[in-house]
Amino acid sequence: MKLGHLSIDGFAALAPMAGVTDRAFRELCASFGAAYVVTEMVSARGLLYHNRKTAELMELSEAERPAAIQLFGDDPQIMAQAARRAMDFSPDAIDINMGCPAPKVTGTGGGSALMKDPQLCARIVEAVKAAVPVPVTVKIRKGWDDEHVSAPLVAKLCAQAGADAITVHGRTREQMYRPSADWEIIRKVRQAVDVPVIGNGDVACAADAARMMEQTGCDLVMVGRAALGNPWIFREINAFLGSGRVIPPPGLPERLLVLRRHVAAMCALKGEAHAMREARKHAGWYLRGLKNAAGYRRRTGALATFDDLDHLIRDILAQNAP
Repeated sequence: MKLGHLSIDGFAALAPMAGVTDRAFRELCASFGAAYVVTEMVSARGLLYHNRKTAELMELSEAERPAAIQLFGDDPQIMAQAARRAMDFSPDAIDINMGCPAPKVTGTGGGSALMKDPQLCARIVEAVKAAVPVPVTVKIRKGWDDEHVSAPLVAKLCAQAGADAITVHGRTREQMYRPSADWEIIRKVRQAVDVPVIGNGDVACAADAARMMEQTGCDLVMVGRAALGNPWIFREINAFLGSGRVIPPPGLPERLLVLRRHVAAMCALKGEAHAMREARKHAGWYLRGLKNAAGYRRRTGALATFDDLDHLIRDILAQNAP
């Protein structure tokens, strides 16, 4: 897929997820074949106020490229200024969040609240596009609710304003993350615009990715929650769509090795105390489906040091030895 001058080589991208897609996780997913990654959403206003935590969200490494920084806000000029500031971190693209359903974001007019004002969406894209030399993309939802399904119109206006690609999550803001995503709206957006379209929602395995591409005509799939504790989903999608190969899921030793590698990277980037608090949820995701998983998850909730994780991993391997 071409994203302006940028080539995206692969079939699946990592979706931006607040509190999850930090640099350690993005690098990990890229190592398993994610063709494109996007940072956690960054407040445009927070960026202009020189918030330290906001700046940390935008730190990128060569190991995760191509990578986009995602901004959210509702004022075209503030978004443009923030995009210029974000260029200090050398992103490969700027992504505009028009899809977050969280009340703290929509309550300020950002995220999926923008879906109620297609013209404002276009003005934001136009301002950001004029401010930066890299491709500009937008991530939208189906609409605000079932009475206001605006994705095709928003996509068309954003593309006319200069957006280089459109990502569509097939649910309204009112639906949050349930029920099943509507892939038909992705197909309608694909028909409405001439720029690449990235499909998002309910891609849980390689077969889902293939079905989404076939049913919608999208140019790339974006994986979010299905990558939690499961970064190898990207190698599975690439193998299946690239050559028809079905790669079996990883065995327990690989799952635990990748968990350890993931948390070690978090500790290196954030310090052990901070990283281990965040690692608790990741460890729980990696251990889903294991025999006695509930007991293991109780222990993950108490992880305080990297040694605690090593003890847990040793116990799991011992209790699950062939």
